[in-house]
Amino acid sequence: MSHESFDLAIVGAGIVGLAHALAAVRRGMNVVVIDRDAQANGASIRNFGFITVTGQEQGTVWRRARRSRDVWVEVAASAGIAIEQRGLLLVAQRAEARAVCAAFLETDMAEGCRWLDHDAARARLGGVRPARLEGVLESDVEVRVESRSAIPALAAWLEAAHGVTFRRGIAVHGVETGCLATSAGDVHASAIVVCPGDDLATLFPDALTGVTRSKLQMLRLADPGFRLPATIMSDLGLTRYLGYAALPEAQALHARLATEQPAQLSNGVHLIVAQGTDGTLIVGDSHHYGKTPDPFSSEAVDQLILDEFRAVFGAVPPVLERWTGTYASAATHSLVSTPAERVRLVVVTSGTGASTSFGLAEDVIADLLSQKDPA
Repeated sequence: MSHESFDLAIVGAGIVGLAHALAAVRRGMNVVVIDRDAQANGASIRNFGFITVTGQEQGTVWRRARRSRDVWVEVAASAGIAIEQRGLLLVAQRAEARAVCAAFLETDMAEGCRWLDHDAARARLGGVRPARLEGVLESDVEVRVESRSAIPALAAWLEAAHGVTFRRGIAVHGVETGCLATSAGDVHASAIVVCPGDDLATLFPDALTGVTRSKLQMLRLADPGFRLPATIMSDLGLTRYLGYAALPEAQALHARLATEQPAQLSNGVHLIVAQGTDGTLIVGDSHHYGKTPDPFSSEAVDQLILDEFRAVFGAVPPVLERWTGTYASAATHSLVSTPAERVRLVVVTSGTGASTSFGLAEDVIADLLSQKDPA
């Protein structure tokens, strides 16, 4: 590949890399994406495909999520990506959860959201029958895609419709201004964006010393026999998503959950339930942290997830699949740095790649094209 030259080279063909490719081609750039795997196999396909806006951290992160949702909707039809579901119903099971939802609705993040009291919530939930119910926070902003098919479809569309070059099965082992050293020879590019996902050791490890990895567990359940009106979340999510959790009212909810569900909190369990076109339910997830998490799925952790599912849905359908995933994790939403001139290192460190990458990438590409790097 030593003879090839591009306006932009991207390392990593997960959702973060693909988002940067889209932002770049929309600015007229000639783009190559290089990835060591034959197809998407990491965090980008091991998730709900739920483009979460409601509950994202107030400010820049929320803005990027809102923008990312709009981009997903823009590209879905052209790229042959089905919008599997629309909306969010957050089931408030406790009075403290209701108070958090009420406080959230007073913020500037509540656009497209409303509160449904008990009776209206019961009617809206349909076949979902929580054992206890204060009401529902409803949002019509969210959309969901099926990650396993959406990520390959997005890449294929970028190649066919926008001329993005993909080089797969190739490892990048060195990056400097204007050049990538790969297992198939050098690639030259005016600008480079490195999107390594949770590979914290290969490229620019010194810039990633504050980053660890989060391991999650997820399940697919059989069709429950009814259609969900929207993707479902529960009280536990109000203590994990910073758009809710940073509100003062969340402290009382966290204290109650610490008494009633300490195992769920200590294992980072919260509930998201999405539904595929085939009726099956994608359910998760948990969070455990370490530089190299083990690859083993714990039945005890799966049962903690299913316990919360049971509290919201009642009966638990048969489990069809179980899997684990890992993603880069840090205290901030993302890491963007400039390890060399005309080079950006971009890592989403909050597990929100599908939800925020399009907005983040537009910001990164705009900054890169402004040529703010030192001479």
